Amino acid sequence: MSAITANGAEFTANGFSGARTRLRLTRRGRVVFTALGALPLVIWAAFSVLGAGAAAADDAFGQTGTSFEYVTVGAGDTLWEIAEAADPGADPRVVIDDIVRLNGLDSSVVEPGQRLALPAVR
Repeated sequence: MSAITANGAEFTANGFSGARTRLRLTRRGRVVFTALGALPLVIWAAFSVLGAGAAAADDAFGQTGTSFEYVTVGAGDTLWEIAEAADPGADPRVVIDDIVRLNGLDSSVVEPGQRLALPAVR
């Protein structure tokens, strides 16, 4: 069989039979390899986050909606008075916090004519 030798590597009729070289990845190759490895994790995270919305909206009985009582703020009304009227047996500070979070208020200051959703009475 004939063989050609060049730079210490031997080429034969059947192919290359020289020293093995280490696989070298370029920067772009490493980025692609990492992205392909992380793709299943990203897909799983997306489905987990997007799929959790429907489960979070359902309660234990499978009902998907909650009805709120609404109140329109009058002149001189404060959240403290509204909270005491909404749930007389509860701590007004807790009810005020619920009203602020439920309505997305930046502070506890309300304006006359403002319509507020009240939390369900426990």
